Amino acid sequence: MPTDAFTTNSPRQPRTVLITGGTSGIGFAAAMGVLRSDGPWHVIVANRDATRAKPAVDQLRAAATAGNTVESLSVDLASLESVSTFATDLVARITAGTLPPFQAVVCNAGVQAGASMTTTEDGYESSFGVNHLAHFFLVEQLRPVLTAPARVVVVASDTHDPAMKAGVPVPAWSTAQELAYGKLGASAAKDGAFVAGQRRYSTSKLANIFYTYELARRLPAGVTANAFNPGLVPGTGLQRSAPAPVRIIAKHILPRMTWLVRRVMTPNVHTAEESGAALASLAIDPSLSDTTGAYFDGRTPINSSEESYDTAKSNDLWNVSEALVQR
Repeated sequence: MPTDAFTTNSPRQPRTVLITGGTSGIGFAAAMGVLRSDGPWHVIVANRDATRAKPAVDQLRAAATAGNTVESLSVDLASLESVSTFATDLVARITAGTLPPFQAVVCNAGVQAGASMTTTEDGYESSFGVNHLAHFFLVEQLRPVLTAPARVVVVASDTHDPAMKAGVPVPAWSTAQELAYGKLGASAAKDGAFVAGQRRYSTSKLANIFYTYELARRLPAGVTANAFNPGLVPGTGLQRSAPAPVRIIAKHILPRMTWLVRRVMTPNVHTAEESGAALASLAIDPSLSDTTGAYFDGRTPINSSEESYDTAKSNDLWNVSEALVQR
C-alpha cells in the first residue's frame, strides 16, 4: 500500500474494515461482501501466511467495486508478540493518516482443537488463546484509534448455548484463569481427549460472548460491540486439527449434504457466502450504527445463553485477560 494519505473521489471519506481470518471461509465471504458494496472501504484481510493468502486476495481485489481497496497483512494469533506488532503498526498508520480510520474490527479467525490439547506460543490453551485472548489483545491495542462510529464484531457460535443442541459438547466454564491453561469445569471431568477439545471450543465461544458484552459496557459512546453467530458452516477448515475422519467429513461430505445436516444435526446451517454476507452487514450496515451489546443469529438479534449474561464471569474474564496479555 502507498504510504501517502488516502484520497478518494467519493464525497465520503474511506474507512477501514479489518477482518481476521479474512482469506477463507466466512471471513473471505464477509470481505467480499464489503468490497462489493458502496464504499469507499479499505479492507484488511489478516492472515497467517501472505503467500498462501495471495490467491484469495487477488480474487477479492478483482471483485471489488470501484473505489474499494483490499490489503493483506500477516499476523499469528497464536503469538501475543505478533499481535502486538501487528496492532502497533496499524495504530501508527492511522495516526499518521496513511490508513483510513476504522469502520470495523471483525474478530473472526478461530481454531477448533483436535484430540490433543495444544497451546499458543505464550503457553495458553489454543482455543482460549486464539479464539478469545488474541482478539481481546488486538482490540485493546487498537482502542486508541477506535473512535465513533467504529464497530467491533466478534464471531461467536451457537455452540455456546446448551439450548441450541448444536451437535458439539456444551461449555464447561470453570474460571478464566483455569480455562487459559485448558482446565474445564467439573461437567467435563469424564471427557475423552477429542470431546474435551470440542468442549474447549464451545467454551471459548462462550468467552467470546462474555467478552463482547463486557466490551460494549466499556467502549466510549458511538463505538459499538456485537457478537455474531454464523450457524454451522461446513467446509470452512475449522476442523483442520481434528482426527483425519472428522476432517474428511467436515471438508468433503457435509458441504454437499446441507439438507441432511439441517435435518439430523441442526437447522441453522448455512453456506459461507450466506453467513459472510450477514457478517459484512454487521460491519457496515448504517442502520446498525447505534446497536451495541447484542447477539446476532445471522442478521437477527436474539438472546444468547442464560449463562452468557453472568456479569461476574464476564468481569472475571476481562480482568484475567488483562493480566494474561501483560505477562
